[in-house]
Amino acid sequence: MNITDIGTKVGLSHTPCWRRIRKMQDSGVIKSQNCHLDAEKVGLDVSIFVFVRLDTHSAEVLDKFEASTQSIPEIMQYYTMSGEFDYLLRIVVANVREYEKTIKGKLLKLPHVGTMNSHFALNEIKNTSALPI
Repeated sequence: MNITDIGTKVGLSHTPCWRRIRKMQDSGVIKSQNCHLDAEKVGLDVSIFVFVRLDTHSAEVLDKFEASTQSIPEIMQYYTMSGEFDYLLRIVVANVREYEKTIKGKLLKLPHVGTMNSHFALNEIKNTSALPI
């Protein structure tokens, strides 16, 4: 959607709409602009949700784990969790063999990993980053 279309939708002309968008970018309300790629068409259509439990807990351990995950491109999203597991990671790869390589070469080398539990997504029903506002 371009600025003119957005402006029409919210009742603003091009320039005031552009200024408002710019202000939201500058204030951090708009973090980034992304394009949504078709995972199957780019050959990365296997999504795995991995629950991770650390073997010990302290602020230093959590910080070290979180910092070490930043350099793993297969991790698309991850969250700290309440309950049985400490983290939920969404991993995207081309196939099961690539996931196995990711586990052995990257995930199991993360600091203080105690238990990992993997769940493969069978079909993507909805995937959006648009907030419900």
